[in-house]
Amino acid sequence: MVPHLITALTGPINELEQRVLESMPAIERWFRLEWMEHTPPFYSSVDLRNAGFKLAPVDTNLFPGGFNNLTPEMLPLAVQAAMAAIEKICPEAKNLLLIPEKHTRNSFYLTNVQTLMRIFSMAGLNVRLGTLDDSIKEPTALPLPDGTSLTLEPLIRQRSRLGLKDFDPCTILLNNDLSAGIPDVLTHLHEQYLLPPLHAGWALRRKSQHFRAYEEVAKKFAKLLGMDPWLIYPQSVAVGDLDFSTGQGLDALQAQVDNVLTKTRRKYKEYGIQEKPFVVVKPDSGTYGMGIMTVRDAKDLDELGRRARNKMGVIKDGQVVSQVLVQEGVVTHERMHEAVAEPVVYMMDRYVVGGFYRVHADRGEDENLNAPGSSYVPLAFAHSSHLPAPGEKPGASAPNRFYMYGVIGRLAMLAASYELEATDPEAEDYA
Repeated sequence: MVPHLITALTGPINELEQRVLESMPAIERWFRLEWMEHTPPFYSSVDLRNAGFKLAPVDTNLFPGGFNNLTPEMLPLAVQAAMAAIEKICPEAKNLLLIPEKHTRNSFYLTNVQTLMRIFSMAGLNVRLGTLDDSIKEPTALPLPDGTSLTLEPLIRQRSRLGLKDFDPCTILLNNDLSAGIPDVLTHLHEQYLLPPLHAGWALRRKSQHFRAYEEVAKKFAKLLGMDPWLIYPQSVAVGDLDFSTGQGLDALQAQVDNVLTKTRRKYKEYGIQEKPFVVVKPDSGTYGMGIMTVRDAKDLDELGRRARNKMGVIKDGQVVSQVLVQEGVVTHERMHEAVAEPVVYMMDRYVVGGFYRVHADRGEDENLNAPGSSYVPLAFAHSSHLPAPGEKPGASAPNRFYMYGVIGRLAMLAASYELEATDPEAEDYA
C-alpha cells in the first residue's frame, strides 16, 4: 500500500531524498561508527511528519506499543533484531519476563503484547507475563480477539531478583512507560537486565532532553550531508513552572510560543514556504497523545477557556502537567484514502523492523493524529522488492521514501541513546 503524496514531486524533500540516497554508503558508515560509541535503546518507535519541505520526528517512544500493527512479513526482521539485541546484552539468556501496562484490558494493546511474546519466543526465549497490578494475586487469563488468551501472573520479588512462580528470568522487558512513577518492585535489580532502564520511563524522562539530543544529532548528520539541519529538526523549547488551573506561568508559555513562531516564520521566508506556521504545545513527559494543543498565534493563549486548561493540565494516570514542550508544528501532507496520515517507524536494537501509517479521517494536517478514531495501515518496509532503488526519480519511489523514513527514525533513536547516557543516574558526570 503506497500513500498518495499530495506534495509536488519537487522541492526540498525530494532534494533531501536524492541526497540521502546518493550518500547511502556514507550514511550507513556514519551510523556504524555512532553505534560503536553509543548503545541503542532496546526498542523504540518514532512518529514522523512529512511536510513536503521538511521531514522530522515529532515523538520518540521508548516503550512502544503497536507491534500488532506490523505485518506478518515484518516479523522475521523483528525476530532477527531481537536475537541480535539479546545476544549483545545477555547471550546466555533463557527466560524473558515481559511487564506490560498495568491496565491491560484494551484488546489492541493486548494484541501488541501477544506480538511481542511471539517475537521473543521465536528468538529462542521462554516468555511469560508479569503484572504491576497488585490486585492480581494469581495467574489470570485475558481473552484476545483471535480466540486465544494471555496469562498475566503476579510478580515475586526475592532480594535483588524479580520473577514469577517457578520462573527466574535473566532479562526483564518493560512495555510499561512508568507514567505513574517507578514502583519499588523494579528498583535495585542488580543481578538482572532491566530493559529499557528506569530513567527511560516518563517518571523521569523529558521530551525536551530528547529533542536537545536530537538537535545535536541532526546537526552532525546535516554536516555530513552538507544541508540545513532545520529540514529534519523541529525547533523545540521547554517551559516549566506552569499551573494550567490557575493560569500560573502562561505568560512565559506565551513568550516561548511567540519565539518559536517567529523563528519558524523566518525559516519559511528563507525557503519561500507560503504556509502559516504553528506550534504544538504538549506535556514534557507522557504519551498517549494527551494534553496536546495546536497554537497559531501566541495571543490565542489569552483566551484559553477552563475546559481547554483542564484538558492541558492533566494527562495519563492523572499526572498533573507543570512543564510543557513548545515545538515547531510540522504539517503532514501525506494521505491514505483521502485521510490525513503520518508514518511511524519501529526499531529494535539499531535496526528498522517495520512501521505503519497512522491515519485519522477527522483530523487536519496540522493536528495530532494519535487520538481516538485513528487507524493503521502497514508500511511496505519488509517486502524484499522494496529495497531502496537508486536512480529512481525523487518522490516517485515508495521504497526510497521508506528508506528515508528509516534514516530519520534511526537519527531519533540515536538521539535517544545520547539522551539516556546524559540522564543516566549511575553515570559519573550526571548532573
